[in-house]
Amino acid sequence: MKHTDFNKDFATLLPAEVPTHSNTYVPALDLYLVDGTKQQAIDALLAPGRRRAFFMNAHCCNIRRQDPQYARAVADADMLLPDGIGVELAARMTGLRLTENLNGTDLVPDLMAEAARRGKSVYLFGGRPGVADAAAAALIRKTPHLRIAGTRDGYDGASDTEAVIADINESGADIVLVALGVPLQEMWLHQNAHRLNARVTLAVGALLDFLAGVVVRAPKILRKIKMEWTWRLAQEPRRLAKRYIAGNPTFLAHAGAKAARRIPVSNMVRRGLDVGIAATALVLLMPVFALTALAIKADSRGPVFYRQRRVGQAGKSFSMLKFRSMGADAEAQLASIAGASDREGVCFKSCNDPRVTRVGRFIRRFSIDELPQILNVLRGEMAIVGPRPALPREVALYPERALGRLAVKPGITGVWQVSGRAKIGFDQMVEMDLSYAASRTLLLDLALICMTFRAVVSSDGAY
Repeated sequence: MKHTDFNKDFATLLPAEVPTHSNTYVPALDLYLVDGTKQQAIDALLAPGRRRAFFMNAHCCNIRRQDPQYARAVADADMLLPDGIGVELAARMTGLRLTENLNGTDLVPDLMAEAARRGKSVYLFGGRPGVADAAAAALIRKTPHLRIAGTRDGYDGASDTEAVIADINESGADIVLVALGVPLQEMWLHQNAHRLNARVTLAVGALLDFLAGVVVRAPKILRKIKMEWTWRLAQEPRRLAKRYIAGNPTFLAHAGAKAARRIPVSNMVRRGLDVGIAATALVLLMPVFALTALAIKADSRGPVFYRQRRVGQAGKSFSMLKFRSMGADAEAQLASIAGASDREGVCFKSCNDPRVTRVGRFIRRFSIDELPQILNVLRGEMAIVGPRPALPREVALYPERALGRLAVKPGITGVWQVSGRAKIGFDQMVEMDLSYAASRTLLLDLALICMTFRAVVSSDGAY
């Protein structure tokens, strides 16, 4: 497999760089998947060199377990793109949260638009007679400057492999989309991609049918809640019943069993504890959430919640939620007050920060501003107990030793949080977090959770 497992190598990063995407190993699937935004995946596909990319969904994973030839084709691919809610759930079984669902129906049209901007051409191979031509016409309507190098159907047009290869090479195509269905398309590329002159080859399944209008996509609301498979099942129940009704539970059962074998029991218990505490707290604290939201809106203009990019376990960034405690233009004012920090080191903290609102001072004093991070815990991005989640600009300035803080998930509370918070200097905070990462136990986590209540009531170091 031609991938880099960033999760294992994060400590070797240069302090001046925090990565925004990676190829991540998903233990529940025993696969490396592209973990990044759609634009990052497109840039990677069009980077110099040759790329053979497949989309991996629950159906693909089921076939991979049963078909050794298809499994070999998958193992030899350059990029595997996560497609669908099943793969996302399998990743979450081991505490991973993939950045984005990179399904071909959404990604390829944007890839074509970028290809057109770069002057690259595309060849469409697959589908019933006439489908590739209709799909090409649809792409040109959406992206008028896209160059279609050629088309060929996946029936009689695919019967002579030598003729297909010759036609693609003579067309001068830079990108080839192969839509022969899983697993035939992947195995065709596994056997023949090295004979194609095109730099980028993708197995795209039913994409040409969608583009041509032969198959209608699900309404946006179903796509948004990641239930598009139910629409497909309703369209073709006889053909797709086995794939979805039997296949989806089978996929999740196998992924769950594999995840359970790979996760230490203590980690499973810790995650269960996190989810249990976070879910219970979310229900019990709903009145506090409502009152805080009303107070923030009454006190100052701006949104109730504040989202900020933070760096989590293994250097993976995520959007952390807090109640807004500062004015809406707080980030813009930071440069003007950077010299007023009360704390030594890379983390800015000021007792008299002029950006903090009246309500903000109150909710900071009692750590109410941190409560929305319960949602980050439920999403698997944070834990109840762990190091303070760092800002990307802080991690960019970390000495090498401080990168060890990223070995575990950041937490709502932790050693630093119950030991004085803002009174603790950066170097001392790092040592506390490294010690916790090296020796954490469930008993220690429970003790820190209990100590958090005392820290909140005393408000020691909270500002």
